[in-house]
Amino acid sequence: MLRGFATLNFYAADFEAAKSWYSELLGIQPYYEVPGAYAEFRIGDYGHELGLINSRFAPEGAADGPAGSIMYWHVDDLQATFDRLLGLGAKEYQPITERGEGKGFVTASMIDPFGNILGIMRNPHYLEVLTKDRRV
Repeated sequence: MLRGFATLNFYAADFEAAKSWYSELLGIQPYYEVPGAYAEFRIGDYGHELGLINSRFAPEGAADGPAGSIMYWHVDDLQATFDRLLGLGAKEYQPITERGEGKGFVTASMIDPFGNILGIMRNPHYLEVLTKDRRV
């Protein structure tokens, strides 16, 4: 059934500004682009895809504010990532929060300058999978 994360898409009314912002955050340029409409980055240990879509292509009735599920990206240094996002103009949505009764799960989420929720997380299970795959 569900085999794994493939592509996460964010909408942005100012598509060019979003593309520049995510290029700066990620330290890379999109590897694929449809000018003025779509840009895609491959990021992380598994080359997951983050797509930016011009909001003119959003489904009718899409929410004007933060909405939907929160996709959490594993990060090695949650506080440094949180601070960097703040420095780039993101706003706190959920504060840094310990989860799982001391088992090392820590989450936070931010709202990017384009209204999308970006989750960040320190996740021991993610690191276990990497170790099994011998990517650590």
